[in-house]
Amino acid sequence: MEGLPLFSNLKEGGSSAAAAVRHWSVTELTGKIRGVVEPSFSQVWVQGELSNYRPASSGHAYFSLKDQGACISAAIFGWGARKRNFELKDGLQVLCRGKVSIYPPRGTYQLVIDHLEPLGSGALQIAFEKLKAKLAGEGLFDPAVKRKLPKLPSRIAVVTSPSGAAIQDMLNILRRRAPQIRVTIIPALVQGADATPQLIRGIELANQHGLGEVIVLARGGGSIEDLWAFNDEALARTIRGSQIPVVSAVGHEIDFTISDFVADLRAPTPSAAAELVSGTWVDVAERVRESSTRLRSLILRDLSQRKTLLSHIMARVVSPKDRLREQAQRVDELALRLDRAVQFRLERRRSALQQVMGKLDALSPLRVLERGYTLVRSPGVEGQVVKSVHQVQSGEEFEITFYDGQKAFRAV
Repeated sequence: MEGLPLFSNLKEGGSSAAAAVRHWSVTELTGKIRGVVEPSFSQVWVQGELSNYRPASSGHAYFSLKDQGACISAAIFGWGARKRNFELKDGLQVLCRGKVSIYPPRGTYQLVIDHLEPLGSGALQIAFEKLKAKLAGEGLFDPAVKRKLPKLPSRIAVVTSPSGAAIQDMLNILRRRAPQIRVTIIPALVQGADATPQLIRGIELANQHGLGEVIVLARGGGSIEDLWAFNDEALARTIRGSQIPVVSAVGHEIDFTISDFVADLRAPTPSAAAELVSGTWVDVAERVRESSTRLRSLILRDLSQRKTLLSHIMARVVSPKDRLREQAQRVDELALRLDRAVQFRLERRRSALQQVMGKLDALSPLRVLERGYTLVRSPGVEGQVVKSVHQVQSGEEFEITFYDGQKAFRAV
């Protein structure tokens, strides 16, 4: 048979070939493989689905990472002592960073992980619900610990990104509804690993310096990953410890974060937060406008009534000017009548006087003297009228009064 020589040759040369090849022990071969593999994969990122999860009492965790085509063993040491906001469980999609290591006792390779984070909204939702339940159990969401916002705040502090659309919307609404409110913007990142510390710092600054009567945490909408900074436990405790009431205005109306639950008031959107903090101002302004309108109507109605009453009074009351004119005319008439009465009285008196004077004139001695008679008076101061011839002595002087004058004579 043609095959026999070949078989014989192999058999004959087998001992010599075996003697020529170096023999490796299992440990040596495993070490050789380990020396080649581990330096080549000292840090790799691997994404996969977690399965066969086995936590150990030591705090370490063991599981497998798999996808549709392969499966690899993995281990993460000290997992139980790490601070985390999610739990590992089968079916969880994760992103791991670690190194590939050979485990000699079993002759298998595994991924030794130093960093692990969940992937997808499902994992984040698990972490969200866990933190939410923890804080709710501590009473951080209790309505009894929430403070009421001031009815008419004059100052508000907004912790947000100064370049975002959210703050612009808020400022526009506040300028239109309550321009008297002073807004202080405290810059902070609102997304990413560095966002949470800056948000916490913003709240602390507002409290330390009294930057507002209300603090608003504001951010526009986004995915659960974008809003994840507002699901931090430290931020939640900072909000609850704030001395100033905090309004959480994160995302859209359908978005909820831990800060929404722990804040004193949750606003569906940043724009809604601006409306909420300025709402009482708008109500007061509306009441003032309504009161002003009613007061104006009352004043106009009262003025109209008083105007009508004044018109009636004016119709009944004579104008002082007209009264003065009437009185002046009356004075003129009375003066005329008085003048006429005086003239009439004077005429009557003058006529009576003339009559008396006529009578007196007729009886006057001068009229007798005009007819040729004279009046003889004895000399002396008294000037006694001489009525008898017996009163005359020879050589005595007498004063004779004629019609047109007097003359002295001496008796013979």
